[in-house]
Amino acid sequence: MPDQFVVPQFIDAEDRIFGPITARQFIILMVVFLVDFILFRLLSFTQFLLFGIPLIVMGGIVAFVRINGAPFHYFFLNLIQTFKKPRLRVWSRAYSDSELKELMSTAPPTPSIPFVRKAFTGTSRLQELTLVVNTGGIYKPEE
Repeated sequence: MPDQFVVPQFIDAEDRIFGPITARQFIILMVVFLVDFILFRLLSFTQFLLFGIPLIVMGGIVAFVRINGAPFHYFFLNLIQTFKKPRLRVWSRAYSDSELKELMSTAPPTPSIPFVRKAFTGTSRLQELTLVVNTGGIYKPEE
């Protein structure tokens, strides 16, 4: 009996470290709370509320929200790439009108290798009938 191998399943699932929180989510939350703590120590309370609360909300969105099964930061990076690309695509003309007319007036080159029909090897009657049906009656079996 051949050796059996275990096929890994759920390879896109991240490892959980604290209950439902993954390592990526934990690191994002720790960075957000560290920056929030620094803001709390440096700013007045009203400024901290003005900047700290939205920072916590954005950190929670980045850590926990998934769009189409992908983490939010992938969606955000794709959004930035989309806005950086031009919206209007313009055909770059490499030839002038006179050059295009000259190219159209020249005849295409003739193929140098002639088509050679190969002889069919020994086939069964069923294969010949199949070939007749597939070619729409163009192929005539040799009888």
